[in-house]
Amino acid sequence: MLTAIVIVAGCASRSPLAEHWPPFLAVYAGDTLWSLMIYLGLGFLFPTLRTAVSAAIVLVFATGVEFSQLSDARWLESFRNTGIGAIVIGSSFLWSDFACYATGCGIGVTGELIGRATRTEPA
Repeated sequence: MLTAIVIVAGCASRSPLAEHWPPFLAVYAGDTLWSLMIYLGLGFLFPTLRTAVSAAIVLVFATGVEFSQLSDARWLESFRNTGIGAIVIGSSFLWSDFACYATGCGIGVTGELIGRATRTEPA
């Protein structure tokens, strides 16, 4: 459920609705939510992964995707020019995206740690 909310919010950040958001949020929310979505998806698929391992995988994956934007390979450009391709792998390299990825991953880690700390075991 949380992943669905993150996906909807991420899509909204790239829609005309974002014109009404504060500028900082409109610019950086999409990439932040993208890495949070990857973190949540990884946790869903591999629930026994340690938090630090999940975070490392997300940050390495996000870094790889960002640096792939420097490539002008024809097949990659073709995918990037589709709607889903633009959402999944982006279209232009920005150093600021790394801060967004770290923030989104950090939100996921923080949420996981808080959830774990507040979870009570049945007696």
